[in-house]
Amino acid sequence: MLQQMYPQVFHDYSYELNKDMQFAAAHFVPHEEAGRCRNIHGHTYFVNITIAGDELDDSGFLVNFQALKKIVSGQFDHTLLNDHTNVFNDQNPNDFPTTEVVARKIYEMVQAHLDTLLNKPKCLQVFVRETPTSYVVYRPKKVKRHG
Repeated sequence: MLQQMYPQVFHDYSYELNKDMQFAAAHFVPHEEAGRCRNIHGHTYFVNITIAGDELDDSGFLVNFQALKKIVSGQFDHTLLNDHTNVFNDQNPNDFPTTEVVARKIYEMVQAHLDTLLNKPKCLQVFVRETPTSYVVYRPKKVKRHG
């Protein structure tokens, strides 16, 4: 994976973790205004997840890198994103598998996992690069600190 810098999220947490990963997947955007993107096509998605927190877990991790990889590439790699009907659908534009929605859905899946951890880290940002010239950054409006 090409080493690159990502947009920085300013915060006052003690720890910040960034996990890079990639997955190959196909998708199509089910809307007439999507043009050529209405056709099934594929990408190698490059993803960076930024997680922060003040407490480490019992193993000394903010969060285990392998857990993050399993949540994202373990689920989506070599699949048709539209087939993940528990995540995406063709009825609501907020659930179409566009890069914007993919970034938000990854955030939601990662944060749901983080919410189960005793040290309560927070996902601050998800960066998804769809092509060499196009990427999306998703940041939740507000990130609440625990405690």
